[in-house]
Amino acid sequence: MSEPTSPGLGSLGADAVDELICSARGCRAEAAWGLLWNNPRLHAPERRKVWLACDDHRAHLEQFLGARAFLRSTVPVAELDRRPVPPPPGGVDR
Repeated sequence: MSEPTSPGLGSLGADAVDELICSARGCRAEAAWGLLWNNPRLHAPERRKVWLACDDHRAHLEQFLGARAFLRSTVPVAELDRRPVPPPPGGVDR
């Protein structure tokens, strides 16, 4: 098992994700892809932010990030590190 590259980052050097919901505006579909990106003017070279994409929005989000030279790679969500999803208020799922 590989070690995280930086504190708070998973084995891919990416931020951990919680809910697997597509990052496209207005989309609530389950994400299938993690788009790993960084803005070199703001982030250290090894840092990877994560946008999630469903199959329908993957190409659009990759194109958006790629046009800005921010896209570093795309991986299946199964390869992303996960944060536990917090329980609903009151601790009971209704």
